[in-house]
Amino acid sequence: MKTFFEFGLHQAITRAISEMGFEETTPIQEKVIPIALSGVDLIGQAQTGTGKTAAFSIPLLQKIDIQSDKIQALVLAPTRELAIQVAEELSKLGSLKGVKQLPIYGGQDIGRQIRALKNRPHVIIATPGRLIDHLERRTIRLNDVETVVLDEADEMLNMGFLEEIQKILTAVPEQRQTMLFSATMPPQIRKLADQFLQNPEHITVTPKVMQKPSIAQYYCEVSERQKFDTLCRFIDMESPDLAIIFGRTKRRVDELSTALQKRGYFAEGLHGDLSQNQRDQVMRKFRDGQIEILVATDVAARGIDVSNVTHVYNFDIPQDPESYVHRVGRTGRAGRKGVATTLVTPRETDHLHFIERINNFKIAKRAVPTTAEAISGQLRFTVEKVVNTIEAGQLESYLAVANDLLDEHDANRLVAAALKLLTRESNDIPVELTPEKPVMGKRPKFRDNRGPGNRDRRGPRPGFKSGERGDGGKRPYGGGDRDRGGKMKRTPSRTPVKL
Repeated sequence: MKTFFEFGLHQAITRAISEMGFEETTPIQEKVIPIALSGVDLIGQAQTGTGKTAAFSIPLLQKIDIQSDKIQALVLAPTRELAIQVAEELSKLGSLKGVKQLPIYGGQDIGRQIRALKNRPHVIIATPGRLIDHLERRTIRLNDVETVVLDEADEMLNMGFLEEIQKILTAVPEQRQTMLFSATMPPQIRKLADQFLQNPEHITVTPKVMQKPSIAQYYCEVSERQKFDTLCRFIDMESPDLAIIFGRTKRRVDELSTALQKRGYFAEGLHGDLSQNQRDQVMRKFRDGQIEILVATDVAARGIDVSNVTHVYNFDIPQDPESYVHRVGRTGRAGRKGVATTLVTPRETDHLHFIERINNFKIAKRAVPTTAEAISGQLRFTVEKVVNTIEAGQLESYLAVANDLLDEHDANRLVAAALKLLTRESNDIPVELTPEKPVMGKRPKFRDNRGPGNRDRRGPRPGFKSGERGDGGKRPYGGGDRDRGGKMKRTPSRTPVKL
């Protein structure tokens, strides 16, 4: 893998990347960044979670002239959640250079967005419906756009945004760079590319397939409320030497690490809000065995290379297949065996099977451990430690005291007392974690026939003025961008963008 310093990037961008804790590129970043920097159009086919946001963001930010107060780049995303996430990544990567960006999406007061536009952003990250509203109100002009990115293009078509995308691309200058990213390449995507891209370079990155027989992979179906107690039982039963527990959010990591400490485990959290010095301290403790459990987010855990991690626990199921591979790959390293267990709620089983299909392997189901199994596992581990200590020898300085104890106490009771002292007793301190929304299963992709993913668009509803149109027919999946007169419906959370 290349480092980001090999691309000749603006110093402020490379500094921002370093401060985010990244050095090496992902496969799609390694392929896309140099081509995108050359200014040619490109089509990137990659699953969510491969690092494609940084792949298009870095070249886009490199080209921005901060002395100009024009909108120079446009990123189109299918949902407001993804638009916000892309905007956050662009903000982190471009802040030191002074690049101003603004997310534009449905469900937010359009007047507030119009006021924010007076700050003259260099980059707009928008959902198609709301951007059309601004174009019709003439509150956004795209005359100076030099770079256009279509992120998750197949999802945008799947949600019925083909007409909006065509209208938007017609509104930007013909002399521009266009980058299209899509997990799949149905005929409609190819037709769109033929219409609006000029001799594009094609880049395909397939997700890594987990081919590690040394890692035993399991999942356990359990309710959100029971997850923490189930996790504690697994830890007690398996007594990992070193374990990494993955949580979805920084809040989750903080709450989990605190809760584990209350239950008597040596655990600490690792996430992006910690300073580099704090992160280094946590990792040093983990490598030295001062803490046995590291609780981390995906972003914070990237690049962790500790060879003796015996167990990985996905307290929250990852939101994309690539993240699953990355997480599970933290164990079973350097020829050692490892165990990975994912806790899923009943509503998340479809998403788990999607991860299996994409990565082309099966994850075995296991039952929730009983209290008796947890205690038995702890005792077994304690006995192993005692036996190993006996075999290691060097007990001479303790023998005199041992003989005195044997003179005064029954041998069986003496050994039982020693085992009790060495075994972590069950700790029932009540713990409450803030519930996380379940990750929903992957939806069907765009279909050519007139099914739910491609319903008739009936055009503007009568009685709506320009910029206040209805949605032109129901959008499938609750219409994540229903902001033009129709009622807003909640869109399931999208996959977080990873660098």
